[in-house]
Amino acid sequence: MRSALLIQRWYRQYVARLEMRRRCTWNIFQSIEYAGQQDQIKLYNFFGFLMDHFTPASSERNLISHIFRENEVFQDVEWEPYFCYKSIEVPDTYTGPHLTFPLTVSNITELVEAFKHKEQLHARFVLQLLGETWRLLRVLPNITEVSTCHSKEITICGDLHGHLEDLLLVFYKNGLPSVETPYVFNGDFVDRGKDSIEILLILFAFQLVYPNDVHLNRGNHEDHIVNLRYGFTKEVLGKYRLHGKKILKLLQKIFSWLPLATVIDQKVLILHGGISDTTDLKLIAKLERNRYVSALRPPKCRQAVKSKGPGGQYSDGEGDRYSAAGRRRVRSLTHSNPATARHELQRRSLQAYCIRTSPNVEEELRERRRWAGLTASYERIHDPISSDSDPDTGEVLETDAEEWKQIVDMLWSDPMPQDGCIPNEVRGGGCYWGPDVTQEVLNRHNLRLLIRSHECKQDGYEFCHDRKVLTIFSASNYYEVGSNRGAYIRLGPDLNPHVVQYQASRSTRELTLRQSVGRTERSALRALREQLFAHKSDLISAFEEYDPEHTGVISMKHWAVATETVLHLGLPWRVLRSQLVGCSTQDGMINYNDWFRELALMDPNKELAHTGLLETMYRHHSNLETIFRIIDTDHSGLISFEEFRQTWKLLSSHLKMEISDKAISDLAVSIDFNKDGSIDINEFMEAFRLVDCSHAQILDSINEGLTSDLQQPTSPS
Repeated sequence: MRSALLIQRWYRQYVARLEMRRRCTWNIFQSIEYAGQQDQIKLYNFFGFLMDHFTPASSERNLISHIFRENEVFQDVEWEPYFCYKSIEVPDTYTGPHLTFPLTVSNITELVEAFKHKEQLHARFVLQLLGETWRLLRVLPNITEVSTCHSKEITICGDLHGHLEDLLLVFYKNGLPSVETPYVFNGDFVDRGKDSIEILLILFAFQLVYPNDVHLNRGNHEDHIVNLRYGFTKEVLGKYRLHGKKILKLLQKIFSWLPLATVIDQKVLILHGGISDTTDLKLIAKLERNRYVSALRPPKCRQAVKSKGPGGQYSDGEGDRYSAAGRRRVRSLTHSNPATARHELQRRSLQAYCIRTSPNVEEELRERRRWAGLTASYERIHDPISSDSDPDTGEVLETDAEEWKQIVDMLWSDPMPQDGCIPNEVRGGGCYWGPDVTQEVLNRHNLRLLIRSHECKQDGYEFCHDRKVLTIFSASNYYEVGSNRGAYIRLGPDLNPHVVQYQASRSTRELTLRQSVGRTERSALRALREQLFAHKSDLISAFEEYDPEHTGVISMKHWAVATETVLHLGLPWRVLRSQLVGCSTQDGMINYNDWFRELALMDPNKELAHTGLLETMYRHHSNLETIFRIIDTDHSGLISFEEFRQTWKLLSSHLKMEISDKAISDLAVSIDFNKDGSIDINEFMEAFRLVDCSHAQILDSINEGLTSDLQQPTSPS
């Protein structure tokens, strides 16, 4: 009996330690992910600053102006040419699926089978399918109302993020969408995974065949600006080299027409991100959602466009449960609250980010121009208050700050355990809302439950706020193979959610818990070491503040404080020390110079080290790639030396740092491998990937560290 109790105690300690490691690993992945989203919003806000304050004639402004034109409101007739597919011929050598319209179930079955076997749908059929989807979405309301009375259960899926294997597994376990098996897909279909376009085409096809039984909500990744950073743009251009640009253009339009929410039996609200203390479903139901091509910036119109609203349902405000009388219009979102404090340019919260016309704006602009190396083209400041029009972007008309905030909150917000509603400074957009806000919003709209996605959960789902908020995430193995399960919800007439979990990777299902945690942990630590290496200069400066005698040695406490001060990841650094700091420690002190050498990260292209831009390249790798994609307006994957120079000048202006023309020129010459005067974006980005040196030694040292950290009691014999 005593032996059994000892074994039980040992096993519980063992599982508890594994769970602690798993949670710590999770925090690493999530902190790095959210830091990247915050960087994305800061960069886009900086571009907005350039657009609002620099002259329309400036060349640097013209480099980025086209991404803001996407937010202009065009008449539908202007989009018709983009949907033209008849001139595209399907060659006899094409062996993939053929679609006929109107679509049939057999068409979709053929399409799904083709994607299972890695076949590609021809661009002609892609454009035709997108055109039909656009025409359907235009007549749908902002908030779709669904009833369970016609079926036993409705299935709700969360983020898929390009994980086709997860979608196919859901279909295998739950059945294909049909009248008997309706689905709600809650946004974030694209980015990160490698099969985003295939997921979109499958979902669009099912929605065309079953428009009353397949419902799609918009997520924060259904946004062309976000797609530039997180892979969807690159994926489409790689798979459809000839017609990829047109496909992306159409998808921008389609994303803007996706409904924003779904309500089941007038009791369960489904939306992608969340709510805030100002969420108003009546206002959401009436706004013109297609104006928000990107939710990161309020739209500007070429001309006053009177819209009937989505599908025309809400034009008169009658006969709809969520209708409301008129909308308050303001001149500009950026000047809607003049009483707001005027401090630093780069805000951590998207709604809080506004361009101020304070007395210091001239000084700020002069400083920005100096960093960017700009001179004559910026002699005149474009003042968004005094000027009513812009020759480049068209007339700047009214934007509705309240509408924009509603959409941003719906797409970007996260729940928190404390009461209240505060800016989401971790992601940089939306808000954190508490249980009191959930209760108030549900009561005000006579709802019982809020189902949302947006956050990866280790088990694929999570209840919070007294089980009134349910997060569902359907992309398993999101951060790394074995990092998390996927899940979906079945909701019957009783409106009690039944969660089904799964793991798409068979190899992961065969791993023990310890093997799965160890594999995921190694991946997380590798990503964290890359972050540390990329901030080497700032870290050394922070360490030296605690080392006035320049001994090269500081305490572990100071190491942890300085590391968090530089990286702002909110991680338990002292807990992580055994995995990140090895033989460079002695008696609670760390030799930080030796520690950097222990990180064992090197640059695979040592011949480029003389440029002096390596650390900047590593640290701002994603930002630089985003700027490249923006400047590459023809989506050819190539940019000229001059565009390369302007890219770096934009980045230097954004970061407020000096980068000399000579350093940029030397880098361009070094990276022009075939000496044709142009730079391949993909080759350039791959040339600066951080790699592990002595990979096997690193894994061995990590495993040893983990073993020592998990000193397990000897099991009784």
